[in-house]
Amino acid sequence: MVREPEPFLFEHGPNAVILLHAYAGSSNDMRMMGRALEKDEYTVYAPIFTGHGTKKPTDVISEGSPEKWLNDAQQAVEFMLNKGYRSLAIFGLSMGGIYTTKMLETYPELVAGGTFSSPVVRVGSSNVAVEFPKMAARRYDRMDTDSEEKKQGLQWIGENVQSQLDAIERFAKSVEHDLDKINVPFFVAQGSADEMIDPENGDALKNRLTKLNKKVEFHSYPDATHVLTVNSAHHALEHDVRNFLSKIFEVENDRK
Repeated sequence: MVREPEPFLFEHGPNAVILLHAYAGSSNDMRMMGRALEKDEYTVYAPIFTGHGTKKPTDVISEGSPEKWLNDAQQAVEFMLNKGYRSLAIFGLSMGGIYTTKMLETYPELVAGGTFSSPVVRVGSSNVAVEFPKMAARRYDRMDTDSEEKKQGLQWIGENVQSQLDAIERFAKSVEHDLDKINVPFFVAQGSADEMIDPENGDALKNRLTKLNKKVEFHSYPDATHVLTVNSAHHALEHDVRNFLSKIFEVENDRK
């Protein structure tokens, strides 16, 4: 029996971090990062976007939408703000990074944040439309799904995934348009061997933020693929994020 992923909240110190997962992923994408941050006595919250982490891969498309995911991200921020932590930061992987950026544009209460392998400023092509059905097929296999249900599900995903990805890209363009609204330090991480998006996406975001005179810290991980939080780069990424946050939270805590 395969367990469905669940949101997690590791409650520790007064400084808190929200982690937003990738398209077709779940909070499991962020668990190792969460545990690493927990070691520094941070409180860490990782929600799950609507339609994600269920037994049916089709739910990502049929139950989810950019509008619902925006609401999910807003609810996550409001939830943590209402708990009254001293300082709050937010990071996101891939699609989660787009919503992270939107939250940093929207909530001045957030003290910092950043993206991992995220097409906020889109350059080049994307392989998500090709790779999602492959991921869905593997999930059907783990669930020991009836072959006809699997066939129909994968066909339906193939017919509908591109329209949803187009909607996500339109949302990302609106986020890109408002980058000037970000007034806190921003962390950008990108793997040089990203198989899902063009690795130049990370540089493009860094360059755009730099031109807007924003505080940006950029990290590139040689030979690392898309899901930086679980692949060969995850230890280096955790180290870099922890260093980034220690500086931010130290400054913020001195102010309060």
